[in-house]
Amino acid sequence: MFKGSFVALITPFKNGEVDKAAFKDFVEWQIGEGTHGLVPVGTTGESPTLSHDEHDEVIEMCIDVASGRVPVVAGTGSNSTREAIRLTKHAKQAGADAALIVTPYYNKPTQEGLYRHYAAIADAVDIPIVIYNIPGRSIVDMSVDTMARLSKNANIIGVKDSTGDAMRPMKTKAALGPKFCQMSGEDGAIVPFLAAGGDGCISVTANIAPRACSELHTAWQNRDLDTVMEIQARLLLLHMALFCEASPGPVKFGANLLGKCEPDTRLPLCEIAESSKALVREAMQSVGLLN
Repeated sequence: MFKGSFVALITPFKNGEVDKAAFKDFVEWQIGEGTHGLVPVGTTGESPTLSHDEHDEVIEMCIDVASGRVPVVAGTGSNSTREAIRLTKHAKQAGADAALIVTPYYNKPTQEGLYRHYAAIADAVDIPIVIYNIPGRSIVDMSVDTMARLSKNANIIGVKDSTGDAMRPMKTKAALGPKFCQMSGEDGAIVPFLAAGGDGCISVTANIAPRACSELHTAWQNRDLDTVMEIQARLLLLHMALFCEASPGPVKFGANLLGKCEPDTRLPLCEIAESSKALVREAMQSVGLLN
């Protein structure tokens, strides 16, 4: 269903509040730069520190600005199944094209618990659902077998894979078939992910290098491998710099250098270190994003 470069949107803040004007301008800029899809209020959008009202409003603003030009996959995950259903119902009502739902964090459900969590959401809300499998943040890793069980529900259509397992896309494709959408959550490993059967990336780097990320995926779809490898090599240092500290601190600093928003995050995330700022600035200069 989805392919190409989707951006895991940052949520700009100013004076402690969501900067609505900056967010709307940022979404418009992303579309103009060729981004293939928008993902508001995921981890990069600091969903853990947004109130429910803010969460809903950011999704609504994103859908309004996109106005059907590109798909919007709204982050609606929670470690409470009831809360995830509430958030997903809102995304459906607001007009989102799909929902991105993270594996429940902290409470460490079993594979059966994971199955029941997603099945309950898919049965409660008639919207395409993308599973977000990120063991590094949520501790649990959804197995291919569990994902195959869930894929029998017509509403569960894909995965954002942040496992770091190079063989996982091939295993998933073998078990679930080519129609099950596979999006990477790892910018630096996108080329091997695509080569192993992936369809695209939900990208942090696309926040500040949207055109390059879009061009890489377009080149891949056109089987222009020389261009793919040139862009990937050019972006590698930037991918690495944007994870020198917990995301989205570094990428928000990068967006600030581009004049897109303030670098502010909400506690417990805080201003990144001066050494980290230097890494991000140097990487952006090496890519040509800054003079």
